[in-house]
Amino acid sequence: MRKERILWADDEIELLKPHIIFLENKGYELDTVNNGYDAIDQVEDSSYDLVILDENMPGISGLETLQKIKEISPSVPVVMITKSEEENIMNQAIGAKIADYLIKPVNPNQIFLSIKKNVHINEIISETNISGFQQDFGKISSLINDASSFEDWCEIYKKIVYWEIEFDRVDAGLEEMLRMQKSEANAAFSKFIKRNYEKWMSDDNHPLFSNELFVKKIFPILDSGEKVCMIVIDNFRFDQWKTIMPIIDQYFSIEEEMYCSILPTATQYSRNAIFSGLMPDKISKMFPELWVDEDEDEGKNINESPLIQTIFDRYRKRYSFSYNKINDSSYADKILQNISSIDKNDINIFVLNFIDMLSHARTESKMIRELAPSESAYRALTKTWLEHTSTISLIKKLAQNDVKVIITTDHGTIRVENPVKVVGDKETNTNLRYKCGKNLNYNPKQVYEIKNPQSIGLPALNISTKYVFATNKDFFAYPNNYNYYASYFRDTFQHGGISMEEMLIPFVILTPKRK
Repeated sequence: MRKERILWADDEIELLKPHIIFLENKGYELDTVNNGYDAIDQVEDSSYDLVILDENMPGISGLETLQKIKEISPSVPVVMITKSEEENIMNQAIGAKIADYLIKPVNPNQIFLSIKKNVHINEIISETNISGFQQDFGKISSLINDASSFEDWCEIYKKIVYWEIEFDRVDAGLEEMLRMQKSEANAAFSKFIKRNYEKWMSDDNHPLFSNELFVKKIFPILDSGEKVCMIVIDNFRFDQWKTIMPIIDQYFSIEEEMYCSILPTATQYSRNAIFSGLMPDKISKMFPELWVDEDEDEGKNINESPLIQTIFDRYRKRYSFSYNKINDSSYADKILQNISSIDKNDINIFVLNFIDMLSHARTESKMIRELAPSESAYRALTKTWLEHTSTISLIKKLAQNDVKVIITTDHGTIRVENPVKVVGDKETNTNLRYKCGKNLNYNPKQVYEIKNPQSIGLPALNISTKYVFATNKDFFAYPNNYNYYASYFRDTFQHGGISMEEMLIPFVILTPKRK
């Protein structure tokens, strides 16, 4: 078994023999030098897992040595030891990306702990994760079997997402086990939705739905006299939120919850329900000029700003608002340049389309599939998008203002695997996770079937219109050219149906931290 190699540079290295023997007895191989020049030569000639560096050495200082070592081997962790507690030296060392900073006198256990933190961190996290997940696996399975409420399913999904993100950080070899448990959970969740969704429509004891966000969450904030910025990220899942949360946490205090996207989990339905405060059948009846039917060619979300005005009018709210749809960074830059003008509004609404564009591009582009071959990579791209686009500049700008920021979405998305045959006429919609039409043929055991659309708040094009929804990782494919389309769409991200990823979605309230 390979021993970890450590280089220790200190002009009093002979006095540190007991420390060196202690570390050798712990299984480390140590090389020692008594000046910075020799330390640099050693790093050039050999590979080390960690360097221990005295700050105050004759000839060339520890800080200068540190800089040279980082030029030669940027990834090697360097632990700096010094007699000085001067803040300036600490700042320079930290700025040069040291791994740890210890002040003399140090005992062997301090050194040992620093080595453990910097050399064995992934191994320790992996071992901890394996033990923790093995304990949690049984608990999650019991929760799946016993879940009887929407809140139960939120807790199950949160636990699964927690482990997904932990396994993103360190490979514990348990990802397949977690994936199977998530599939088991989604199958049970789909049964739960089938049993309860239609009943919820006439029951006051139901989860918070898309059409209730403004009345139950946003209007109370506005009514209390606070300004609101609402950021709706299309196609944004809870696991993606948890991936970017550490970035947001630098600037805001966070209140996090979930709500339930209505069916279909598609923009035409769920986002229009958010902005109008109405279920889709009510929108189509009360504002037919603002509703776009499935069989019409125009965009399904072209009337969002007028729909927002309708909810303000119905509830006699006189708040000023702006609606901004951001499709690219150039438009985001324009918003940032004019932030002072829209800042005068009571509520500013931003719809960000990047995640939605990413999921569609991944279906159509082999290059994007290569960039995001897995769920983990898909989350990583989400983080990269936030960190390196104008979105983070907007977040920082809002953190400087006296405003409540809401981050949410209209629905999530799921990576599909299993094709299910469905037959429809030429007027049937093209979405792969739900179908709407009058002449649909399918296996009822494989779908959630709604013969009376109005029972779940959906419009019907005619008296025989049905809706069917895919569950778990299924997607709909027509028998014509079945094998081609089954292969083409397998392993793509889709939405419109029933899964935890699509329906259990984040609603986050951010309050700027006072610096």
